[in-house]
Formats: sequence, structure tokens, C-alpha cells
Amino acid sequence: MQTNFDNSYARLPDAFYAKQPPVPVAKPEVIAVNESLAQELGLPLASLTADVLAGNTLLDGSEPIAQLYAGHQFGNFVPQLGDGRAVLLGEVIDQNGNRRDIQLKGSGRTPFSRGGDGRAWLGPVLREYVVSEAMHALGVPTTRALGAVTTGEDVIRERVLPGAVLARVASSHIRVGTFQVFASRGNAEATRTLMEHAIERHYPDADTPLDFLSAVTAAQAELIAAWMSVGFIHGVMNTDNMAISGETIDYGPCAFMDAYHPSTVFSSIDQMGRYAFQNQPNMGIWNLAQLASSLLPLMDGNDEDNITAAEDRLHAFPEVFGAAWSRRFRAKIGLTTEEEGDGALIQGLLQRMATSQADFTNTFRALATRRDASNEITEDGAWDSWQEQWAARLSREPGDPEATMRAANSAIIPRNHRVEQMIAAAVEGDFAPFHRMTAALATPYEDGPDTAYFATAPLPDERVARTFCGT
Repeated sequence: MQTNFDNSYARLPDAFYAKQPPVPVAKPEVIAVNESLAQELGLPLASLTADVLAGNTLLDGSEPIAQLYAGHQFGNFVPQLGDGRAVLLGEVIDQNGNRRDIQLKGSGRTPFSRGGDGRAWLGPVLREYVVSEAMHALGVPTTRALGAVTTGEDVIRERVLPGAVLARVASSHIRVGTFQVFASRGNAEATRTLMEHAIERHYPDADTPLDFLSAVTAAQAELIAAWMSVGFIHGVMNTDNMAISGETIDYGPCAFMDAYHPSTVFSSIDQMGRYAFQNQPNMGIWNLAQLASSLLPLMDGNDEDNITAAEDRLHAFPEVFGAAWSRRFRAKIGLTTEEEGDGALIQGLLQRMATSQADFTNTFRALATRRDASNEITEDGAWDSWQEQWAARLSREPGDPEATMRAANSAIIPRNHRVEQMIAAAVEGDFAPFHRMTAALATPYEDGPDTAYFATAPLPDERVARTFCGT
């Protein structure tokens, strides 16, 4: 079946990737197809069969490749990584004229697998499907889930588990680590080719390496502010997991906070809290500094001047992030205008929430529905003292603060315990909880029949303390 593939990345030099078809699986069966996304991409639903979503059959025009990249993993540089369990099928031009990658995750070994099996088990596939689609519905830039299939094969992790493949859509899969792999090899020609490709694809107004760095910096600052406004913790912000497009990519040990505390960590591999909730802005700057280092050889002038110029561009991050964070959190307490004391008002609420271990999502939703939040903020007098300040500030706010808050504070998120319950059921062959969850999370700002179920914080024995990457 003919599709509108136009594979610009596959036209780059051979050094950028390995030509690699997906490895066929035994007996693929469809779990879900994202019909609205397929329509947006201009893909006929009839084309998205189990064999296509598993990689057993290639659509006409597909040129499957595994992309090469490097990356800092928890601060340690690994000179070659790459798609070890994923294959980029190609790029389509969607109904809005935008170029979109279609990638299969869990599609088998590639030259970059480094001893891995190249497969994915069912849990991480369903987690990424649910969380990425929820992030899209929450208004956070993200990769998307096009479809998921079981493979009819087992995957060995800590135990034998059912295999699966995720079809993922992204503006591109170009990462900070993609620049690092060529820069670390001293290949300025390849680095420049990659930058020019990325500029044409994502930031056509950028004329120089410094302009490109500024554009990526601004996109990442906005993205991380969006994460924090919904209580999201990426969990593995390595440079190979930072897309230069400004989309959230690679949902491994990610999680949404239930009880709020700025030092919250879920990832089982983040032993030192490097990527804790409050550290995400700093880690964003750190990653961008690695991008800047990769671009230095492409800049005009001497090394000292280039470093100074790059640092100046990076120094814009705190301002852009701060403005985006303030805009989002002002909306969360019903403010569309700005006054000098707004920052202190927001921080006052967050400090009270941290002390009381208040539920992040439910506290802000209570504000949106004008419910008493004292059941969340339980420290003596803490809620009443803050509410008085808030009421005084709202009295000066024009418009409809409640509508502002309802649009900024979702009723539900993909809570960790519900995700784990959904995965446990799916492993036993029951996909009803998965479909129930994806349906509810498609409209997270609206109250629906399942809102109470998905808004309920975990009981003590349901709390998820650690999340895992699945590899």
C-alpha cells in the first residue's frame, strides 16, 4: 500500500546510520492502533496491520535504518550508542505538511545492540503508549504512540515475559547524542551536515551554529517547564535521551509524582538523584552544554571567543525556563496577569505541599474546582494562611480564574500504581485496563465517568517507589 514516505535522514551519508530491516516476529497481534494519529499522518488504517506494526511487512517507501548516536549516561560519556532495539522505518509528511518519523521499538537486534536482544517486553511498550499519549493530551511536546502489538515471542529479563513492539512517531529522533558521536570523532564535516539537516527540519530561521544552539535551548527550557507543571519526572535525562526538537522522548523509568516533594526520584538506576524532579532544569542546561561543545568546531572565530559566545546563548536558559515556569504555575493558581509577589505566592503553596506531602495533581485540581485543599495540605493553619493570601490576589485578577485553573490543572494523570496494575493485567492477557486508561487520559482536563478512579492516590500498599527502564 503506497504511503507518503520521504526519507530525508536516509539520504544523509552512510556514517549516520546502519541499514537495518526489522527482525520478523512469530505471531504479531494488535493491541491498539491510534486512529486519530494515523489520520493525522495520512496513513490508511487498513495499512496498519499487525504485520506492519511488528515490522514483518514494510510499507512501500519505507527505508529502515538504525540511527547512530553517542551520549553521556549519568554523566559518563559513552562514545557509541545508537538504536540497539529500534528501527526508523522512514518519514511521512503529515496532513499539516510536517515531517514525522515512524519508528519501531523492540524490533530486534541492530549493529548498535551491544549484546542486547533488541526486543522489548510488554510492560515498557504499554507504559510508553499510555504516558506519551497522556503527555500529548496534557499539552506537553512529546513523541506519540501510533500502535502496539504483541509478538507471540518471549523476552527474558528478570523472568520470562511477553514480547511487544511499539510504533512511535516523532518530529525527529535527532538527539544531543547524535551531535556528540561525530564531534567526539573530530568529524566536523559530519557534524555540520547534521546541523544543517536539523536546522532545515526544525529551526529554519537559524542561520548559524549559535542560532541553532539558542533555538534548541529555548525549546528545552519550555519543555522542562511543561514537565514540571504536571509533576512529571523523566528519570533518565541522558544526552542520548534529549531530542533537539524539544519533544519528550524515551519513556523509560519515567513517573508522575503523587505526593509532592522537589527531591522526588523514581528511577531505579538514578541512585544519586541526578535526575530528581527539582534537578531537571539544571540537567537540561548540562545537556545543552554538551551540545554547545559539539558545535564549537563549526563556529567562526577563535576558541576562546566561541566558548564565550556559546556560554552567552546557554545563559538564556534560566530566563526562558523561569518565564515558562512562572506562566504555567500562575495559570495553575488562576492568574493570567503578573504581579511582583506572584512568585512568592506560588512558592508558598509548593512549600506547604512539600511539608504535607500533598498530592500534586489533586491539590491543584482542588483549586480549580474551588474545593477546600486542607485535606491535602494538612499542616496546622498552613492551608488557611495561604488561602487568605491567594483570595486577596484573585480579587485583583480579571476574567475567570476558575476557567484558567481548569485548563491548567488536569483531573487525572497516568498514576504509577494504575500503570503498574494495567501492565500486570496485560501480562495475564487482559488488555481492558489498558484501553480504559488510554480512553480516560485522552481528555485529562475533563471530568468523566472514570475520573474518580484515576484521580485516586495510591493506598500505602499500592505506592510505587521505583520505576525501571525495561532493557
